[in-house]
Amino acid sequence: MSNKKYDVVVVGAGNAALCAAMAARENGASVLILEKASEEEKGGNSYFTAGGFRFCHTGIDDAATDVLTDLSDAEREQIVLPVHDRNVFYDALMKVTHHQADEEMAWTLIDGSRPTMVWLREHGVRFIPMFGRQSFLVDGKHHFYGGVNIEAVGGGAGLVEMELAHALKMGCEIRYSTGATELYQDDKRSITGLRVRGPNGYEDIQTDSVVLACGGFESNPAMRAQYLGAGWDLARVRGTRHNMGDGIRMAIDIGARPFGNWSGCHSVGWDISAPPYGDYEVLDNFQKHSYPWGIMVNLKGERFVDEGEDLRNHTYVKFGREIMKQPFRTAIQIFDQKTIPLLRDEYRIKQVTKYTADSMAELAAHLEIDPEALTKTVDEFNAACQPGDFNPSVLDGVTTKGLAVNKTNWALPISEPPFEAFVTTTGVTFTFGGLRINDDGEVQDMSDRSIPGLYAAGELVGGLFYENYPGGSGLMAGAVFGKLAGESAARYAGRAKAVA
Repeated sequence: MSNKKYDVVVVGAGNAALCAAMAARENGASVLILEKASEEEKGGNSYFTAGGFRFCHTGIDDAATDVLTDLSDAEREQIVLPVHDRNVFYDALMKVTHHQADEEMAWTLIDGSRPTMVWLREHGVRFIPMFGRQSFLVDGKHHFYGGVNIEAVGGGAGLVEMELAHALKMGCEIRYSTGATELYQDDKRSITGLRVRGPNGYEDIQTDSVVLACGGFESNPAMRAQYLGAGWDLARVRGTRHNMGDGIRMAIDIGARPFGNWSGCHSVGWDISAPPYGDYEVLDNFQKHSYPWGIMVNLKGERFVDEGEDLRNHTYVKFGREIMKQPFRTAIQIFDQKTIPLLRDEYRIKQVTKYTADSMAELAAHLEIDPEALTKTVDEFNAACQPGDFNPSVLDGVTTKGLAVNKTNWALPISEPPFEAFVTTTGVTFTFGGLRINDDGEVQDMSDRSIPGLYAAGELVGGLFYENYPGGSGLMAGAVFGKLAGESAARYAGRAKAVA
């Protein structure tokens, strides 16, 4: 055992872990953060996100009081931000998870979202509206939609850097290239320490409490195939290569209860030329999320989803899974000149896999799709488009009729060349299955008893997301449950010291 003992050891260094570390430290605990990755690859999946948060507010004037504190009066006047109160948040979460999300966890997330955003702002995290990705300019004002409208300055990378800087300023310690491998308990089942593997080999660290916040098993191809299903070992990983399921395994090894949707994950349409794991320069810009303004086809030239089923923030995760079911796990997004100006900035990166043509037959040749099949699909889609007032910032009801798979909103004919096609596959972000926790963030065992001194937060907590996910709720959940776990771990460590 190391001679130095810590009140709280936090395993991981992403958003959930850093929130846990800050919360534990401000509650009087000595805190060590263990980051399995090197300093250059720190931050887990949080580093690769857009940094967007979904939280409760009643509009721009409300959000600007204590979250968007850097907005000027002139900027505030240019923003139309729909109300996103606790009922709207609840309805969105339950709608996309088909009411499978754990009720208590859902309300903990929802009711903790606004106070946690204020807490983050007080702890050095700055926020701005997501102008480029979550709003459209209408009559000179930015109209936001979909619930995830606020991001950390600098995106996910900026979020991690701000949180880490504040955690270190508060007195937390961090060790890079050091991953936890085993948890230690005494005869009463209480956590006494953990084994770690660092650059110089193995070491044992003493602690009264551990917060596991080191991600799911999305980076582990064997576990993806085992739990998500056949073929998922071939999926690209959007983020870190280090989330191998270590935290989940260590907890289960000492009797923790597996919980949640183990066959489910967060996945998205991802550029087919993206590398196997996340790129620290491109970050999340391999994603391709403007599909509502066009159509998606597979390599047979067939549409397979309702691209306008709902707002993008409510469908992009489930569509990532649908792409996995298509031949060679491939989907092509096709747009014409009416909507190409609406495409998000991620479509303009130099690494994009894109083809342009003046006819569908020519486009099909580039894509190695049967020209007759693609032309037939587009012609039938165009003929089925109904008249209406196209409005990308709302569910506009501009639909098709008579197709096997109708498009419910934003159905404009693909008719104005040159046409553009973007080739995508599935990028897996994080897995939904994990550990069961109670209202204090304590990890539960197979008898639903707390494992004394063991807490969890972030992606490796199960029970919140099932089959789908409302955009912006992942980082918010990481912050809410990370803060909760850190506070609880500090209290537990304080009691343990008092008894000793």
